[in-house]
Amino acid sequence: MKFDTDLEVLRRQVIIETFRSRGPGGQRKNKVETAVRLKHPPSGITVTATEHRLQSQNLRLALERLQKRLISLNKPRRRRIPTSIPVRAIERKKEEKKILAGKKRLRKKIEIEPNHWG
Repeated sequence: MKFDTDLEVLRRQVIIETFRSRGPGGQRKNKVETAVRLKHPPSGITVTATEHRLQSQNLRLALERLQKRLISLNKPRRRRIPTSIPVRAIERKKEEKKILAGKKRLRKKIEIEPNHWG
């Protein structure tokens, strides 16, 4: 499924949550909700930005992160080309089978036929 990556369209699609960011930063960080969390319901992606002191800068950063993630989701996945099994590997497998078969042959009970000379 392709997702829109235009910033204006994304701004309308996302659910914006603001919260107080963690860590050091003093009184401002403890009082003001500068951190931004964006939830993108169509894709289920959630991104956060807490680096900057301004909410607007964090919002811009979070939108750019979301855009980058959606662009990578929109890229088609490259198909895997199966590699062929090397001839040496096939030969080794056959040799191992022969050894195992020989071991099993030795486990077999030997049937002794009645003596015809007596």
